[in-house]
Amino acid sequence: MPDTPHVIILMAVYNGEAALADQLDSIAAQTHENWHLVASDDGSTDRSAEILSRFAQDHPVTILRGPGQGAARNFLSLLDHATEAFPGSWVALSDQDDHWYPDKLARACVALSPGQPDQPALYCSRVMIADADLAPLKPSPARPRPPGFLNALVQNIVPGNTVVLNPAAARLAGEVAGRVDRVVVHDWWLYQLVTGAGGRIHHDDAPSLLYRQHAANEIGANDGLAARLARIGMIFDGTYRAWNDINIAALDLAADRLTPQSALTLAHFKAARSRGLFGRVRGFARLGLYRQTWASSATLWLQIVLGRC
Repeated sequence: MPDTPHVIILMAVYNGEAALADQLDSIAAQTHENWHLVASDDGSTDRSAEILSRFAQDHPVTILRGPGQGAARNFLSLLDHATEAFPGSWVALSDQDDHWYPDKLARACVALSPGQPDQPALYCSRVMIADADLAPLKPSPARPRPPGFLNALVQNIVPGNTVVLNPAAARLAGEVAGRVDRVVVHDWWLYQLVTGAGGRIHHDDAPSLLYRQHAANEIGANDGLAARLARIGMIFDGTYRAWNDINIAALDLAADRLTPQSALTLAHFKAARSRGLFGRVRGFARLGLYRQTWASSATLWLQIVLGRC
């Protein structure tokens, strides 16, 4: 299909044999057929390598050895590799245990096609949360407020398993991935990077895949009562502040790709974090940072007041 975007699908794999074959079958069933899978196996000890090799006999697949440092680092290495090996291609990210809807890639390409080709653009969507047997349970939360850098600094609304990047965003991510040593999670980093560089985010309100929930999930659905209570606990134990430290360090390494406005916002964000209570509250109020719901916004202000932001 030479008239359609060539999409490189990046899949980080680690001991995924239980669901990997089904995910691969859902990729093979895409209505958008112009794709190439690059799978990076991070040292699996199960049958993942065999399943990938068998799939590669009938489909366009490149299999790499991962860096062996976890999923986030594996995806960073994949992004770095993809932009060198497949310049000018679109890039989609894939987990090893979901099930893509047949029109997932097609919908993303249509959504990102308008606009300036040199402007980075990222597609993401809600997901349909499913049980271990892929029985649908409920869609992930809606995102009522528009995406942007002021949201990305304090909240991630980009599910990494739904991400598709246009060539400009893929180049940006590949270039910066080679500089970064550590990120909290790769999808939050992409959200901050693309919006910070003046890119466009298209968040699709319709789910594009079945998000399988099981004991081995790297990150689960994260929207139940227990997850909410755990997030409050992370305010007090310093987790959120440590995450912001990591995110800021990664953005500093991309300083030359940020817009002047994003660079100024980041500078004010860093300065506000180091002030006393009244200066901190005043600084954050002027910034206009926001989360998607009143409850998450209240949690943000609790962090700010406590100095855990």
